[in-house]
Amino acid sequence: MSFPILSIIILAPIIGAILIMVLPKEEHKLIKIVAALSSFVSLILSVYIYVAYDAAQGGFQYLEEILWLEQFGISYSLGVDGLSIPMMLLTGLVIFTAIFASWTVDTRVKEFFAFLLVMVAGIFGVFAARDLFWFFIFYELVVIPTYVIIIVWGSTRKEYGAMKLTLYHAISSAFILISIISTYIYASNQLGFGTFDIQTLATVQYDPFFQKTIFLLMLIGFGILVPMWPMHTWAPDGHVASPAAVSMLLAGVVMKMGGYGLIRAALFFFPEGAIFWAPLIAVFCIINVLYGALIAMVQKDLKYVIGYSSVSHMGYLLLGVAAFNTISINGAVSQMFAHGIMTALFFALVGYIYDQVHTREIARLGGLAHQMPRVATAFFIAGLASLGLPGLHNFAAEFMIFVGTYNANQELINTGIFSVNMKLMAILAILGVVITAIYVLRVVQFVFFGPRKAEWDFAKDASGPAMVPIVVLISTLILFGVFPQLITGMINSGVEPIISHVAPVLGESLAKIGGKF
Repeated sequence: MSFPILSIIILAPIIGAILIMVLPKEEHKLIKIVAALSSFVSLILSVYIYVAYDAAQGGFQYLEEILWLEQFGISYSLGVDGLSIPMMLLTGLVIFTAIFASWTVDTRVKEFFAFLLVMVAGIFGVFAARDLFWFFIFYELVVIPTYVIIIVWGSTRKEYGAMKLTLYHAISSAFILISIISTYIYASNQLGFGTFDIQTLATVQYDPFFQKTIFLLMLIGFGILVPMWPMHTWAPDGHVASPAAVSMLLAGVVMKMGGYGLIRAALFFFPEGAIFWAPLIAVFCIINVLYGALIAMVQKDLKYVIGYSSVSHMGYLLLGVAAFNTISINGAVSQMFAHGIMTALFFALVGYIYDQVHTREIARLGGLAHQMPRVATAFFIAGLASLGLPGLHNFAAEFMIFVGTYNANQELINTGIFSVNMKLMAILAILGVVITAIYVLRVVQFVFFGPRKAEWDFAKDASGPAMVPIVVLISTLILFGVFPQLITGMINSGVEPIISHVAPVLGESLAKIGGKF
């Protein structure tokens, strides 16, 4: 086994949490510094594996494997490829900036940062796991800290939001666990031995009925996380109830665990099931895009706007999966990264505004650009990313999804549960961009522009620690927006093996649809 860099990425936040718990509770500044340093270790190592990954070679790299329960075929097995490395980098960026977005927390500081670090350790583990058993363990590690943080440090209807989020995630866990166990049993009977190894499970020839059944279970389980309509309602309520850091993590990376699981396990194991249910996914994703955008347009609370905006934008991810080709899936993964950065920036800014003026009600706000020019500028840039302005990474991601969907293999889609016109789906999805522009510009206008309101003159503009999320996240959006090949090439090295693996099952035409970026 090589140097355990992935284990260190996962353990750094846990070690930080342990150190925080032994510090005196009065040492607020020291506690925050320890949290920042531990998250910085994970971020720097995530950047390193991103830069050092050999995309030409492809496949899983930085492998770690320790046989754990041999009789059940369970191993502590870690590894990352072009699909998971961007998610590791995304998680590192979001947790590092979330720490600084929480610099003003002054209630039970030890517990807040300890729970936050444990939560993110689970997220890192989900993206690094090559064993489905450990994938599920790491996923479960995310849920409990999230509930506790919202209940203790949340705001609007925090008990309701925390309970709703936890119940939905519990239902998601149940569907995922049933799917994993069913896959394990089926594969064990075919292979003659038990294993949870993702690569090995993908080699099994599952019969069509099993594929359609288990893919549907995984679609529900991971779809709840995405969140996919009609199982989306936990997300806006959960965001509104959460403190800024948890909102950043929920929208920035927890939702992405759903999309990642759909591609890594459901699509990889069960391509026939994926094609069968693809039309249903396409319809649901269009509802996500249009319904989420329309509901966001009429919200009165800033966090609800961003919450429903996330529902809308994650519909693009689902559309990329439904189109089922190299371009669209590359776009879907790029969208996960782009949306994660953008929405983390949004929630960091909304959290800062609420910290200063103690309201998120759009009608009460106005003219804040006079008191908070840096916050106003950052929010406007995040809004431009949301509506897909060229030069910011969201544009490249959405463009690939639209192109991949428009050029999807219609004959392949027609073999599904019913027929949908993928060209029409692409056009309807583009309509979502227009609606997004309307509500983003509306929010910017009502919150930041207009005459100066003297009642907000006490509010201070972002400075010091509050500038870290603004600088880091905007720089990331611009870097990958101007040079999208820095990430699309990486993702392509992870997507192509999946398409190549399932192509023989679905016909050689499937492999010829996509292109390289």
